[in-house]
Amino acid sequence: MSELRVLAVASEIYPIVKTGGLADVVGALPTALQAYGIETRTLVPGYPDVIKALAVAEEFLHVPEFFGGPARLLGRVHGNLNLLVLDAPHLFARPGNPYVTPDGKDWPDNGVRFAALSKMASEIGQGAIPSFVPDVVHAHDWQAGLAPAYLHLAHQRRPATVMTVHNLAYQGKFPHHMLDVFGLPRESFSIHGVEYYGMISFLKAGLQFSDRITTVSPTYAREIQTSEGGMGLGGLLRERSQVLSGILNGIDISVWNPETDRDIAARFSATELDPRAANKLALQRRFGLDPSPNALLLGVVSRLSWQKGLDILLENLPTILGEGMQLVLLGSGEADLQHAYQAAAKAHPGRIAVLIGYDEAVAHLIQAGADALVVPSRFEPCGLTQLCALRYGAVPIVSQVGGLSDTVIDVGEAGGAATGLKFGPVTADALAGALQRANILWHDQQAWRRLQYNGLSTDVSWRSRASRYAALYRDVVAARRNQ
Repeated sequence: MSELRVLAVASEIYPIVKTGGLADVVGALPTALQAYGIETRTLVPGYPDVIKALAVAEEFLHVPEFFGGPARLLGRVHGNLNLLVLDAPHLFARPGNPYVTPDGKDWPDNGVRFAALSKMASEIGQGAIPSFVPDVVHAHDWQAGLAPAYLHLAHQRRPATVMTVHNLAYQGKFPHHMLDVFGLPRESFSIHGVEYYGMISFLKAGLQFSDRITTVSPTYAREIQTSEGGMGLGGLLRERSQVLSGILNGIDISVWNPETDRDIAARFSATELDPRAANKLALQRRFGLDPSPNALLLGVVSRLSWQKGLDILLENLPTILGEGMQLVLLGSGEADLQHAYQAAAKAHPGRIAVLIGYDEAVAHLIQAGADALVVPSRFEPCGLTQLCALRYGAVPIVSQVGGLSDTVIDVGEAGGAATGLKFGPVTADALAGALQRANILWHDQQAWRRLQYNGLSTDVSWRSRASRYAALYRDVVAARRNQ
């Protein structure tokens, strides 16, 4: 099997910089691809945490003037990751969240920042590093969306390009007068180019000009081709449906492993589930919940947003309390939801607990200690928390959308093979029904154990997913060479 070289391009990567599931995917996929003869280097911005992680690095390129200031292209192996870093302090040397200011607003120059990232990807694609000329440039989400556009519009020999949509809702839209600032030719501002309702859309550019498009689950690939799910891009995606595919995400099962996890109170496995009870007790104590082994403990690890359906879960607090269940929530997001959940926790101590923010160790403890994990998203490209839940024996209760639908088998669908519960439509009433069903099942411990065992036995790793990416890369490279 001949080795292919892939340049992945992304705005975050686990374990160095993470705001969501994108970082987990970008951090785990390269290692999984090695088994299939794929060498991956990942280009990321030189945020302070990234520069700190690099310590001593090799300088491949120095550009005196690059989108408003000097820039360097650095490279170093970090753990299992082979990183390329765009060190441009005028764009990326900012503390905190990669995308927003300390007061929660988008950085006003985000368009310039991520155009620079994409432009550097295109330079690497065209041979800026003679020792590493990629066969494929793989752009992840809108922040890398201009990379396929720059390569296509250069009208030169180029590598094959793949664009992965992790969430179509985030499209990277900027005023049309930025065309020259981004270094895009005037003719590219058209319906068949980067133009999107009078603006420039980085994501639309990637979808328009990439050789292949992927998204992170088969169901989401179908949903985004509809008028409702396409978010203004459904027509383009239908037009390009022959090069669009859905490949499920996996999780890093060395990071998410209940048999070795140091962040949980007691380690366990599919064949030895009893120690899991100690994690439930530790979780209850950590959050000041009543230490009841008989109450169904619901966990939530999520961004607090309309997309995630956390408002309809809020509407179901009477159901949760009335059914004798408990709830622990970890997450942050929309201020009104944060305040509402904090008020609920204050009003119902011992029954509802909330931690606003994100803590990786607490996330592991919730997965290991909650009896069920609730994911009531209105749309969900793939979702990773339900995969972690399957791996940790927290029975998923999920809405029947996107990757949630693809990764959870409802008790009504397959009996003995079931791994969780699904509900639809995404309404408060439908969720109430699922919670009540779950509570009935919970009190049949034999049935509940079967769900846990099935979940723990499910392959949620990158193994089979990576093989599909490897096949996609080889196919698109062969097609490119034949053009």
